[in-house]
Amino acid sequence: MYAQVILPLALPKTYTYAIPEEWQEKAQPGMRVEVVFGKQKKYAGIIKLLHSEKPAAFEPREILNVLDVEPVVNEDQLALWAWLTEYYMCSEGEVMSAALPSNFKLSSETVLMYNEEFGEDFSQLDDQEYLVAEALLLKKELRLQEVQHILDSAFVYPVVKRLIEHKLCWAWEALKEKYTEKKENYVLLDPEYRQEEKLAELLNKKSNAPKQMELLMAFLHLSKTEGEVKQTELLKKSGASAAQLKGLTDKGILKVKKMAVDRIHYAAREIQIDFTLSPAQAACLAAIREHFTSKQVCLLHGVTSSGKTQVYIRLMEEYILQGKQVLYLLPEIALTSQVIRRLQKHFGGYIAIYHSKFSPNERVEIWNKVKSGEVKILLGARSSLFLPFADLGLVIVDEEHDPSFKQQDPAPRYHARDAVIYYASKLGAHVLLGSATPSIETYYNVKTGKYAGVELNERFGNVLLPEIEVLDTREVVRKEKGKIMISPLLEQAIEATVQAKKQVILFQNRRGYSPYLICGTCGFIPHCEQCDVTLTFHKLHQKLQCHYCGNTYTRIVTCPACGSVSWLEKNFGTEKIEEQLTETFPDFRIARMDMDTVKGKTAHDQMIQQFEQLRIDILIGTQMVVKGLDFDHVQLVGILDADGLLSFADFRVNERAFQLMEQVSGRAGRKDQRGKVMIQTTNPKHPVLEWVKEHDYKKLYTAELAGRKQFHYPPFSKLVKVTLKHKEKLVAETAAQIMANALEKEYPGQITGPAEPVVSRVRNMYIIELLLKLSKDTKTTTYAKMLILQQMAILKNDRQFRSVIIQPDVDPQ
Repeated sequence: MYAQVILPLALPKTYTYAIPEEWQEKAQPGMRVEVVFGKQKKYAGIIKLLHSEKPAAFEPREILNVLDVEPVVNEDQLALWAWLTEYYMCSEGEVMSAALPSNFKLSSETVLMYNEEFGEDFSQLDDQEYLVAEALLLKKELRLQEVQHILDSAFVYPVVKRLIEHKLCWAWEALKEKYTEKKENYVLLDPEYRQEEKLAELLNKKSNAPKQMELLMAFLHLSKTEGEVKQTELLKKSGASAAQLKGLTDKGILKVKKMAVDRIHYAAREIQIDFTLSPAQAACLAAIREHFTSKQVCLLHGVTSSGKTQVYIRLMEEYILQGKQVLYLLPEIALTSQVIRRLQKHFGGYIAIYHSKFSPNERVEIWNKVKSGEVKILLGARSSLFLPFADLGLVIVDEEHDPSFKQQDPAPRYHARDAVIYYASKLGAHVLLGSATPSIETYYNVKTGKYAGVELNERFGNVLLPEIEVLDTREVVRKEKGKIMISPLLEQAIEATVQAKKQVILFQNRRGYSPYLICGTCGFIPHCEQCDVTLTFHKLHQKLQCHYCGNTYTRIVTCPACGSVSWLEKNFGTEKIEEQLTETFPDFRIARMDMDTVKGKTAHDQMIQQFEQLRIDILIGTQMVVKGLDFDHVQLVGILDADGLLSFADFRVNERAFQLMEQVSGRAGRKDQRGKVMIQTTNPKHPVLEWVKEHDYKKLYTAELAGRKQFHYPPFSKLVKVTLKHKEKLVAETAAQIMANALEKEYPGQITGPAEPVVSRVRNMYIIELLLKLSKDTKTTTYAKMLILQQMAILKNDRQFRSVIIQPDVDPQ
């Protein structure tokens, strides 16, 4: 019997291992197995397939151990992994690494085994070798951490190497299980005293230890109200000491027992829907139900604040009552905190969250609860689609247009929306896509009949869409002789809004203080040493930071080119806006929400709750503040630099700018009176701004579709981007040209490049890109992918290009 095993490595294919007789009855697809790969490195792989055909080309190694009692990955997940591998041109090992919680991917550690034939003569060993040899003689095996402890040093490899050369020991690899159950002490009543007569006799007896009796009474009260009693809670609530508890356990009245507990606390499992849908929402829900009888995917296109979430909640309720599971995908972790509170109010402990801020052990526990069907609603970011759903009935992809659903690095470079549509089709589940500004591709799929579509065109409670005012800053810029942060009109509007006890959101898509500094004398601009980008100045820490590689530099005081100390700060980030507003409005409560201020598991949620509780008047932020958040008291939204959103060199620039501005404006006036949005720009006649003013998505769609058809961009083509990286620019350029020439023969006129991207060097690697625009039929794209992989293999076989990193990206964003 043989097994194809997926290893968590970027290998071109799976490897075949023989299954020893002792494991043949236990081994199943989806189980983890311990195998050796390479000389002696051990890995926990996943069985993909069992078969009885012995490989003709080589003698397969044997599986060392089957690590699971039942599969950790089901067959539908394995099918999803295979599809992602084929569609996104990566390896199954890379998909496995992305899909499994890290604690399922066992680590290999070195163990030293004592060689009995060496004897006990350690006279030729030096002091360090002698210490380790003596310990080995006593224990027979040592782990590397133990050797480090014995020598009181982290650098033990030279000593270990010498001991192996002396043949005193040998090294082998052992797999170490990373997941550990969390255990806590629980206090239990001894079975003898569970009989009422015995307990009554004990309580009525006069005691010489009144404190112990008080502790016992507190225990009985807690066990009646809460069921299981934790030792820590009992001691805290009774005010007793551990010694008093020990007195009761010594007498055999109480027992202390270690029990496994969940790391995540879940509320009670109950459904409480306390709202009624508006007629428009009810009609929308009925239409979705109707469409799901004939179509697997439906788009809910609802304007901002139309109450899409309430439609989702009603739909989720229907699926849960059928015993099905629901996956609710969100693009940003920042969104999960507010949505989870809304959903917990209605569904209680039926809900779990899954995203990168959870610890590895917490992720394993959620994985197991989803697998058992205990979790009915799973709310999470893109990686949630990899969970082992027991009976998935509905997937909701909220803000489906959002670029954050696309994984950039490392591989697999998958799009969660597209991957989950495939996965749902395998599981027979329905997919509801929701957005106020759908992606052009999704809306095109609705218009061509591939997906169903439903529209919700009125805001909940008939609140009007916000009034949009475009502020022409050219005149102000001329007076100020530089980029204007907050124009006088916007400043007046901010003051009036806060004085009216309402809140303000200001959006600027750049963090830091100043995106770049420039020498006022010679024009020198500080750049990152490893990347071709300017350094952003962060004033709080007085540091210059590269937002591509993360490197930080001390602030330059003297210009290295001319020696001048005169520096100009060009453009502005969220930190600078916060500083100016604090000076302008010292009495207002101002906060900033960006990657620098919201770190840690609960930081997002804390700031959002402060804003909801009206403890912040003005919130300045990057994209974090614009995506789907719902605040009742926001009356004014300011977009400080629309030009920055409209000036990217990308075919999606108009679509993305419209989506961002429309989503930001949707935060204003969600209750009671109409909100206002003020957009600062030096180009007020830009067509995108006209469409935003009218809240007219369909005009954007019509204009974009015409342009994309003319230049053969999605949805009329399939894009594959190939990125080549090398520390020498010439090597990267030559490899890219060889690949481009080979592809041009098969696809003349459909290749763009080779060309440098806007940022052409990151982490000392020069970057060259190729872009293929392919027709959308499956045969063409499958052949093109095969050709690209073939060319990658040809380049890798050439010594000159062996170290070139080649990254294919299907459907780049």
